[in-house]
Amino acid sequence: MEDQTKKEDVVLETDHVDAAEHKKEKKSKSKETIEKLENDIKELKDKLLRNAAELENFKKRMHQERIQDRKYASKTLVGDILAPLDQFDRVVNMTTDNELLKNFLIGFKMINDTLYQVLIQDGLKEIDALNKPFDPKYHYAVEKIHDEDKPNGINLEVIQKGYLYKDQLLRPAMVKINEWSEKNGEDK
Repeated sequence: MEDQTKKEDVVLETDHVDAAEHKKEKKSKSKETIEKLENDIKELKDKLLRNAAELENFKKRMHQERIQDRKYASKTLVGDILAPLDQFDRVVNMTTDNELLKNFLIGFKMINDTLYQVLIQDGLKEIDALNKPFDPKYHYAVEKIHDEDKPNGINLEVIQKGYLYKDQLLRPAMVKINEWSEKNGEDK
């Protein structure tokens, strides 16, 4: 019987050791699971913060775009009516000896000036190009003239007026530019 008791004690100890190892394994797996879940939570929080930041940046960008759209809403219309206004300006500034025609032109000139004032109030600004240095951002050279009496690189004639709308280029000024060199005509 003593042998039986010893066997039972050994079995109980083995069961006790197995149960302790099982608890250790269970604790180890639980710790691993907890660590994995904590890492997952950290990653999800990070993703959430990034998405929130992206959404906020998107909102700001859309707000800025809406402001820009409103600011330049009439840019296309102003650009489209510049050509007819230029023609109208040429007509009202023509010279004539006919008194009746002069009276009509004076009235039309007043209308023309009023139209330009409305556009100026909305943000239209003429590019001052005559006798100014050529700037490719605002001027479009259509012809070169060689006049050594005038400075090199200066706009000598404005063929078509250029305009800015608020702070954007609407149409560059078409100009004739003075370009010469002291070495023109010399072969080297």
